[in-house]
Amino acid sequence: MKSWQREVQTARREQLDKLAARVRRHDIDVDVAADWDFPPYEAIIRKAQRIAADLVVVENHHGTGRHPARWLLAYTDWELLRLCPLPVLLVKNRRLYHRPRVLAAIDPAHAHAKPSNLDRQILRAGAQLVHALHGELHALHALSPPMPVVPAMPDGPLIELGSERDELHEIARRHLARAVDGFDVKRSHCHLVEGRANEVIPRTARRERCSVVAMGVVSRSGLKRFFIGNTAEFVMDAINADILVVKPTGFDPKVPRAGRGVQIISVPVLAG
Repeated sequence: MKSWQREVQTARREQLDKLAARVRRHDIDVDVAADWDFPPYEAIIRKAQRIAADLVVVENHHGTGRHPARWLLAYTDWELLRLCPLPVLLVKNRRLYHRPRVLAAIDPAHAHAKPSNLDRQILRAGAQLVHALHGELHALHALSPPMPVVPAMPDGPLIELGSERDELHEIARRHLARAVDGFDVKRSHCHLVEGRANEVIPRTARRERCSVVAMGVVSRSGLKRFFIGNTAEFVMDAINADILVVKPTGFDPKVPRAGRGVQIISVPVLAG
């Protein structure tokens, strides 16, 4: 078993070294590792924490594909997005970044019990990416449309108070300006758009030709574990941009510090 383990790890390191050699030609330091650990997402998180990484980058494996274990790879992607305490960049495109536009989708109103520090974490992660790649940072706040006033009579007309709508927009603009204070976000790059977040975010990302969309992940009320919310799931499928997923400060993934070795998964092969 030990000899087989060494053979497998050596073969995988050689594969990684061949890929790393292409990057090293550009005077970039690259270390490779092939750990004997399971499950993959826990192994990646443990490794990232051990080397004090700032970012985890993973290829998108959702949707169609020809890899024989694409279902396992996609599951690993989801678990990393859900559990990794570090920002995770889900790469959906093969195109290289060239002064990329990063859209930080924030919620200064802290709707749905979102942690107040999450917006800062999203903006900070987006700013670090922009600084490293000489891009530009945009901020988006999707403002929920105001509800119309319900008439007193059942057959009466719905009434929408324009003054209240304008006041809500002004308050939201102030919240957005306060949220981006301290970050290099131009006024023209602050986007306050009325509508549902799962529709506004993809539409704004396409309109502004953004290469990356930075979003936060929060826990659901009454549940101890973190989940990818419906908005994030919809956005991931609706846009071609890469996704940068960020957790709030103090997030604890509850991943064991010690590795579990490797478990063999047996999959029956049916004839025909």
